[in-house]
Amino acid sequence: MAMLPQYDLNKIKFATDEGTFQRAVCLYETGKVTEIEALGEYVSAVVLGTEPYRVSVSVRNYKKGHCTCYLGQNDKLCKHMVALALHVVMNGRLLGETDKQSNNNVACSKRREVLSKEGLTEIKRSISEAVRYIKPYSGPSRTWFANQDSLSEGCNRLSAIVSDLPVNTQSAEVLLKLLLRLDKKLIAGGVDDSNGIVGGFMNEVVGVLEEFARIDPKCIDAFKAVVGIGTTCFGWEEPLVRIWDETRE
Repeated sequence: MAMLPQYDLNKIKFATDEGTFQRAVCLYETGKVTEIEALGEYVSAVVLGTEPYRVSVSVRNYKKGHCTCYLGQNDKLCKHMVALALHVVMNGRLLGETDKQSNNNVACSKRREVLSKEGLTEIKRSISEAVRYIKPYSGPSRTWFANQDSLSEGCNRLSAIVSDLPVNTQSAEVLLKLLLRLDKKLIAGGVDDSNGIVGGFMNEVVGVLEEFARIDPKCIDAFKAVVGIGTTCFGWEEPLVRIWDETRE
């Protein structure tokens, strides 16, 4: 019996760079993943690209495997491996439109509905789950890249959540708490953000909050949470404090 994969579609979406993911989706959807065979903890296939490539991925970690393409031969994750991983989790089923959206960039939904109590609870749960990927870094240098990949995955997961929030005071409060939580991780939580992954995401969230304020000025009330908070990691709160101050003049 073939082993069940220990990852799902969301893991592949959020832990793969957007370009590679989209190219892999194209390969999967056009039937280029062929001759699939389970081999213990691995699944092998022939993926039809510029030429037929022999590909394998682990069912424990889709980034562990091999491909006979140029990238694969240099131990790099390639679109052929990701396409096979998609087949492993989808088993040939069609991908929906939302399945294909990697949502690696933060955007404002511009929707205005109110969140239900249950909906708000689920959003908070999803945020806490995503924040777990924002891990501190400690250990040998060889683990640094894996740590940075984890930061990227966490921010990608959070980006999808933030981009789906409706514009209202509830959402603004959730976003301010998220920013404060991430700021604490950067200042005192041992997170190495030298690549600016988390800081860049936080700036994008601030941009969403600025748009919230333009669409629904009631959201500005939530900005009080960052007024007079003292030193932050890189002054991300300054635009929000300025908006708060302007409404009080």
